Amino acid sequence: MKLAVIFSLIALSFAHSAEEQAHGVAFEQWVRDTFFDGYKPESYTQKWDIPAEANKKHGGIPANPKATKFGMPIDMGDALRQFDVIESEQRFLIISGFWDQEGDKKKWVHGVAVEVTPEAYQKLWEPITRADLEKLDAVVKDKSLPLDEARAQAQKIKSRAPFAKAIIQVNPKLDNKQRRLQCSIRFGDFFHFLAPTVEALRQDKPTIWGVAMPEAFQSPPRRRKKSATSS
Repeated sequence: MKLAVIFSLIALSFAHSAEEQAHGVAFEQWVRDTFFDGYKPESYTQKWDIPAEANKKHGGIPANPKATKFGMPIDMGDALRQFDVIESEQRFLIISGFWDQEGDKKKWVHGVAVEVTPEAYQKLWEPITRADLEKLDAVVKDKSLPLDEARAQAQKIKSRAPFAKAIIQVNPKLDNKQRRLQCSIRFGDFFHFLAPTVEALRQDKPTIWGVAMPEAFQSPPRRRKKSATSS
């Protein structure tokens, strides 16, 4: 089955409420099928999307695929879990696919796989400590605080040192359904600090490890909620 068809089938299999996230699921499946022998995760909450033991061809280290709109920050996931990666001194791969929205399709315009060393990852977080993160995380998850107050306190903390001095961005997510502390890296910082030899430019025929990415797949533009969901 052609890769473009696989991407279309994946997108069509989602309900409309989940369809706006199909690009990430489709990209991750393409990465797993193409480079990691069709590895299937035991759980979607596991530490690594692709654990080291499933990586037999690209260094034997864990990997996380990331699908992101071109020019936008790359979501790295739970902040405390990501900080623990530093303490584990684990090298890992970030396999990023960048897309542009064209009508009801998302077109892949760039792809890059980068190996992240413990030293490089630590520099992204400096001068944040785990204690700093735990303090902010506690505010975000304190259900005794009304949402507006928790959001205001979280914003105040993240706007000051040490968070304001770090390259990594912490992103409190607070609404009626969630209270989470996520993190991300800006598009430009991703290339500057983690992929300095790769140009951050759109490509006519993007590839990852020399393999052409699918051109596009059906996925309507994301519909943003009017109310704020993050600080």
